Amino acid sequence: MSISRRNVMKTALAVAAMSLIGSSLAVAATVEEIKAKGTLIVGIQGDNAPWGFINSSGIQDGFDADIAKLFGKELGVEIQFQPLAVANRIPALTTGKVDILFATMAMTEERAKSIQYSKPYAANTISLYAAKTDAAKSATDVAGWEIGVPKSSSQDKAVTAAVGSSATVRRFDDDAATIQALLSGQVKAVGGNQFYGQRLDAASAGTYERKIDFLTTYNGVGTRLGEKDWNETVNAFLDKIKANGELAAITKKWMGIDLPKFPESIPNIPFTVK
Repeated sequence: MSISRRNVMKTALAVAAMSLIGSSLAVAATVEEIKAKGTLIVGIQGDNAPWGFINSSGIQDGFDADIAKLFGKELGVEIQFQPLAVANRIPALTTGKVDILFATMAMTEERAKSIQYSKPYAANTISLYAAKTDAAKSATDVAGWEIGVPKSSSQDKAVTAAVGSSATVRRFDDDAATIQALLSGQVKAVGGNQFYGQRLDAASAGTYERKIDFLTTYNGVGTRLGEKDWNETVNAFLDKIKANGELAAITKKWMGIDLPKFPESIPNIPFTVK
């Protein structure tokens, strides 16, 4: 092998190593490093009102956006929002594309293997929505139906567990696509969060209704596994806004309800880094 070729290979290996180091550092950014940087990249949903959506002015808005802005104020940094599809939320966090998730992250055992949850800060009821003319009072009544859900979502898990193989579960990229599938007749029903009713009624008043409640889930802020500084910082922030009324005010603003009572623990889903 010639000297020049060896040099080229050494240079290429060095560049690759630096890329890996840079990627590792991005993933491992501490709270203090983000404060020094001055910007926090927040993964959020961009199409799921009122949780997270782009408003008519082209600005990220919604319940999670308001909470994230308060968190940025607490840290003394600017917030840069990164809208994410449901299935891309965890990969975006674990690969360092975002620093943290305020992204309607329902707390599940499966997800808790990949990310660290904070204490819960929101509750969400998962239900089946269909036309008023279609009768359905239990999971057995939807045998043979096609039911739409956002893939990899809490709705996906709840509907799939409830209907088994008796109905066909069709998975779409996000909440907007799932709702459109029902409106356009691609599916007969959808599994949705507690705000699907409002969105369906806005699109076709009086046509759809909530049929079956599957479960109530709780949302937590997502950070990377093992990052104790982030977990402790987020939990302290949530305790603060629960105590001073700011979380209650944001909940009333976007959801029209009082602040729910949150569980002290959820089996197999730790709220803290040991």
